[in-house]
Amino acid sequence: MKIRNLLLATAAVAAFAGTAHAENVLKWGANRDIGSLDPYSFGDSFTINVLNHVYEGLVRYNKDLKIEPALAESWEVLEDQITWRFKLREGVTFHNGNPFTAADVVASLTRVSDETSPLKGNLPAYVSSEVVDDFTVDITLNGTYPLLLNDLTNIHMFDEEWMTEHDALKPTDVGAGTEGYATYNANGTGPFVVESRQPDAKTVFVVNPDWWDEPQHNLDRIELTPVNSAATRVAALLSGEISFTEDAPVQDLPRLASAPNVEVLEGVDLRTVMIGFPFRDTLTTGEPNPFAQKSAREALYKAIDLDLIQQRVMRGKSRTAGAVIAPAIPGYTEALDTLPGFDPDASRALLAEAGVPEGLEFEFNCLSDGLVNEEQFCQAIASMWSRIGLSPQLSVAPRAVQSPKRTNGQTDIYTLGWATLPLLDSYSPLLQIFHSKEGNAGVFNWGGWSYPELDKLIQAAGSELDLDARLALQTEALQIVKDEMLMIPLHQQPMAWAITDDVAEMPLFPDAKPRLWFARMASDS
Repeated sequence: MKIRNLLLATAAVAAFAGTAHAENVLKWGANRDIGSLDPYSFGDSFTINVLNHVYEGLVRYNKDLKIEPALAESWEVLEDQITWRFKLREGVTFHNGNPFTAADVVASLTRVSDETSPLKGNLPAYVSSEVVDDFTVDITLNGTYPLLLNDLTNIHMFDEEWMTEHDALKPTDVGAGTEGYATYNANGTGPFVVESRQPDAKTVFVVNPDWWDEPQHNLDRIELTPVNSAATRVAALLSGEISFTEDAPVQDLPRLASAPNVEVLEGVDLRTVMIGFPFRDTLTTGEPNPFAQKSAREALYKAIDLDLIQQRVMRGKSRTAGAVIAPAIPGYTEALDTLPGFDPDASRALLAEAGVPEGLEFEFNCLSDGLVNEEQFCQAIASMWSRIGLSPQLSVAPRAVQSPKRTNGQTDIYTLGWATLPLLDSYSPLLQIFHSKEGNAGVFNWGGWSYPELDKLIQAAGSELDLDARLALQTEALQIVKDEMLMIPLHQQPMAWAITDDVAEMPLFPDAKPRLWFARMASDS
């Protein structure tokens, strides 16, 4: 592992050394690479966030995180209440010069909603779409549904002709190892064009001179370099080898803040970090799985010293969470945001009640390139579980290794971070994590749980057009999630970006999503 890390760090330095000179180049040092150039390939927020610079949706969030027109200029709900008609923006072209039309919308929606699509859960109410004319498209849903626009903010539009030419009409799936032309090539309508890509080394984006919108940025190029090592990212910032990172290590923030050429931008992310439990009958060892019992899950919960993690591991920068959604998310109530209390003695009693044998071994699956300080807080939690008589086997590896294990039920306990994107609504985790796995629902229900009462509440919320009534249903559903301890919430993770003095403007958004079409370099060319 040490040799691998050294090689990655060497590669990162080599990538910096080869940086092309351009007037306004934003050099983005990220903690990992994107998984693919196909934004439909995996439900990874980082990959989607990066590719939002290349691909666009019918609607988008503005600077105030309010929904506004993008590739669609307007929309209306027809008399049947389940069909939405979108009037498309005329004169938009893809990066290859092809015109954007209604046929592209239908092909894109068909692709993302395909049964094999890993992101079909991001469009849960979709049934079909139909071309009305070149610049009008109808989208039909499975019932009344109030959150279609929220969904569509991250449903990217592809060029049907391009997809047909390159046999890319079907989705790819990083988690399942399914690749295609769109994995390594891109053709969107967005403000930036993919100039080149070297996986795990560098991806270069150049400005799209034919973008339909009025640019607010002054960038010529964006160079995205994955820098897995936190120490290397810090060194690269201090030396100016990178000019921006959306993952400044929390332990190094005082050092970065005191540097004359670096500015630290801080906040608390909307992303809630949680621990999940597969409900299958046996552990990966073949032993009976006790964590399908609520008492065993509660035992692990009470054994975690959340205050210690907040202070020591997260350097006081995170917000300890008792609920699976952040306070800013619709559906949150303070009554759900309570903690069980750190009580190792109660944990041991609960383990005995659940019949958990002393020294029980189980795999604790964590990512080396995932959440903020994930490896460190996983180590701390594993140590706390050891103190109550268990034998967690900590497995830390990159997302590419761990994701197939999680999705295929090949681990015992796992971490998950959920930011409610793109919905910015509590309906997002309820449908995608906590609903039974069926159709477009429960795509991230890796635990395999099923609660009919919970499903009914989620389904009712998904068709309720009255906002207050809908949120009341979602809060009731979140109460069941909390009562059953389906997942253990840990914290909303800290958000720390850092820029060098080469960057004049870098808006910090609470959804932790870089929107570099608002960024400006200090040199205004």
